[in-house]
Amino acid sequence: MPIEMLSYAELGERLKISPEAARALVKRHRWPRTRANDGKTLVQVDLTEINHSPISRPPQAQANQQLVTALKQQIETLQTELAEMRVVATGYRGDFERECERTNKLLAELLKATTDTMGAREKAALLEGKLSMLTQPWRRRLVDAFTLALPQVASSPRESAAPSPN
Repeated sequence: MPIEMLSYAELGERLKISPEAARALVKRHRWPRTRANDGKTLVQVDLTEINHSPISRPPQAQANQQLVTALKQQIETLQTELAEMRVVATGYRGDFERECERTNKLLAELLKATTDTMGAREKAALLEGKLSMLTQPWRRRLVDAFTLALPQVASSPRESAAPSPN
């Protein structure tokens, strides 16, 4: 019944397990632990009482290697798809820029046509007014001319003849 003081790494070597598994084993069995001067944890263990046989497992390196290989292939596939999408996006960008230029030209033409139309409407309204004046009988035109001029003539003498309120 020799009791030994072992670190987790040493216990793992003796039991042929990893240091993390040795630490878990110590916690599970609640074996007494102490701190060494170098800061490592030492465990009091009676190796004759331990009935631990490590479980043989298939090497995980091979499974991990297959996973890594599959992931690398997926990354390569995604990178090629990304390159293809960038080419497509570049084409779309060119189309977009051409359409923007075309839209700007069309807007400029529309604004010019709108200003021309507004000018034509104003000119048409002015000509319509002149035409309506010309289609009226001469007497009506004379009366209209005097009624337009009378308020100006009537307001001028009153302003000059009216005494100032001061």
